[in-house]
Amino acid sequence: MKIVVDCRMIGSGGIGSYVSEILPHLLEKNNCLLLGTHAQCMDFVRSQNAEFCFCDTKPFSFSELRSLPRSVNEKIHQYDLFFSPYCNIPGNIHIPIVSTIHDVVFLDFQGLVGFWGKCARKWFYERAIKKSERIVTVSEFSRERIKETLKCRKRIMVTPNGIPSYLLRSKSREDEEIGERNEILFVGNVKKHKGLTILLDAFKTAVESGFSGKLVIVGNADNFRTGDEEAAKKIRLLSETGATSGKIEFTGRISNEKLRSLYVRALVLVQPSLYEGFGIPPLESLCVGTPALISDIPVFREVYEKLPVQFFSAGNSSDLAQKLISSDFSRLSEKEIALAREKYSYKKSAEILSNSFKDILGVDE
Repeated sequence: MKIVVDCRMIGSGGIGSYVSEILPHLLEKNNCLLLGTHAQCMDFVRSQNAEFCFCDTKPFSFSELRSLPRSVNEKIHQYDLFFSPYCNIPGNIHIPIVSTIHDVVFLDFQGLVGFWGKCARKWFYERAIKKSERIVTVSEFSRERIKETLKCRKRIMVTPNGIPSYLLRSKSREDEEIGERNEILFVGNVKKHKGLTILLDAFKTAVESGFSGKLVIVGNADNFRTGDEEAAKKIRLLSETGATSGKIEFTGRISNEKLRSLYVRALVLVQPSLYEGFGIPPLESLCVGTPALISDIPVFREVYEKLPVQFFSAGNSSDLAQKLISSDFSRLSEKEIALAREKYSYKKSAEILSNSFKDILGVDE
C-alpha cells in the first residue's frame, strides 16, 4: 500500500512520540510518504520504503484548513490513503483518511480550557470524524468516550500505545549500579487531570511519617504558571517550609536517556491521574523493573489489568500516602518485566493499522 503519514507533530510531546514509534513498523510493509520538515523526518527518510515531502504548514493553522501547498497536495494524491496521528486534517484531500483522537479529556474534564477552547477542540474532533473513513484511538475507554461524547458512528479502532524503543535496549552498566532507591518519580504534564496535587499531599504525609526520599518531577517548574495553579502553590510551600523543604526536585527538560535513568533508579513511579486516554508512564516504568503505584481510574483498570501494578483510590491522598509508607516497592522480577514488555507494542498497533488500511482500500492479504 502507498500511505501518506503526517509527521508534522513529531517533536510535540506524546503525539509526536506515537507517530515516531509506530512509523518504523508501518514502513516495513508499506510505501510511505512522510509529510513534515527535514528535522521531523530525518530519522526515517533513508528507510527503504520511505519518501519525503517537505511541508512546514503548521498543524491547526488556517493555511492547513484551506489546503496544503499545491505541490504537496499533488504528491499526496499519488498515494492511496492519508493517515493523521491526531485530529488535524488538511483541507482539500480526496483520498481516504484515517485520523486519530487519543482522548477527549478537554471535553470530559472540567477546568482545563475555557468555553471557547472547548468549542474549538470539539469542532476539530467532529471535523476529523466527518472527514475520516475510520478513527483511531488508544484504549477501549477512549473509544467509548468518543462514541458517547462526539456521537461518533464511524468505526473506531483501538491501537494502544507501546513501550518506546529507547526503553527496550539491553541493560547497561547503569542498570546494574542502581544504588539506593529512595525517589518517588512523577512523569507527566502539569494539567489538573494529572492529579499532582494529590501526590503532593500524600508526599507531605509520607515525609512527616518518616519517608526520607525525594519527589522527582520530570519537567520544568515554570510550566506550572500555565498549568495547575493549585499544584504550583503547594510546591512552593512544600519546597520552602517544613519537613518537605528541599525534597522536591524538578528535572527540567531532559533527554530520553536521562529519563530512562530516572525510571531505573526510582523507588516507585506514581501516576495519580484523575483522567487519561491511556497513561503510558506506568508501562514505561514497569518495563525497566520499577514498580508503579497508580490511581484506580477506569482506563488504568483496563490498560494495566494483569500487569504488576498497585492501585490506590483515585483522588484520595490519604490512601496514596498510606501505600507510600507501608508498601514494599521491590524491583520487578524478570518475568514481570517480560509481561509488561509483551502486552503492548507499537509493532502490534502498526499491524492493526495496516490491516484496517487494507480493509478500507480493499487490498487482499
